[in-house]
Amino acid sequence: MGPRRRRREDDEEPERDERWMASYMDMVTVLMCMFIVLFAMSTVDAHKFDQLRNSLATGFGVEDVGKIDTAKGTVVPPSQVDKDAQGFDPGEAALAEVQTLEDLEQRLSAALAAQGLASSVQYQVDERGLTVRLVDGQTFFETNSTTLVGMATRVLDTISPILAATPNDISVEGHADYRQSQAPYPTNWELSSGRAVQVLRRMVEFGGVSDRKIGAVGYGSSRPLTDGSSPEALAQNRRVDIVVLSNAPESVRALIPDVVSGKLVVPQKKILDFVLPKGPPSR
Repeated sequence: MGPRRRRREDDEEPERDERWMASYMDMVTVLMCMFIVLFAMSTVDAHKFDQLRNSLATGFGVEDVGKIDTAKGTVVPPSQVDKDAQGFDPGEAALAEVQTLEDLEQRLSAALAAQGLASSVQYQVDERGLTVRLVDGQTFFETNSTTLVGMATRVLDTISPILAATPNDISVEGHADYRQSQAPYPTNWELSSGRAVQVLRRMVEFGGVSDRKIGAVGYGSSRPLTDGSSPEALAQNRRVDIVVLSNAPESVRALIPDVVSGKLVVPQKKILDFVLPKGPPSR
């Protein structure tokens, strides 16, 4: 019994606790990360680090160290910035926009003059765009009626193809004089909007203008051009305006009246540089 018991005790080995290895491996990993970070910091470009520090300090308003070039001016879509990245000048853009609108006016005027209809339309360029004003009420509409008569269809059929080729949206706006409308139109709102719709339909159905870029609105008698009750004043206020809306940014459109009045002038070369695309660089 003695030797057998001794052999059994010799076969039993003591238990080994290896949990300390996990802590050791964690410590080694932390040391490795620390040395990697130290190595990375030792290769930092001091100049770039100073720029980053100054930019962050200025951007968060902590202090203005004068090391950052803060951009000032008009923020515009990338498509409106010239290809040479020389900045965006709203004044030059406004002059270019006015030139584009006036070129459109000249094409419309020439087409109407060829048909002997030049006197039937007036034009106005402002911050909204180009307004083509149909002012002769007796020529375009009969009294208290929305039906196009006389030379109205000829005028619309002449200008519609030209307007259809422009990328601009179009607003057709009906107006009425101060006199109260009669049946079947309860108010001047219905009368003016009905006339605007008739002009719109003629431009879309016969003039080729896309229905996706045109709309109609009636202003009643709320926006008269002139005061008085003379036949001439009534005709001026009883009108339909076809407005070719400008696609320029708001900051540019706000300067259009100054361009039209001559208060804002930019050398012609700058306008051409802004409008015309730059050619390939010389070799």
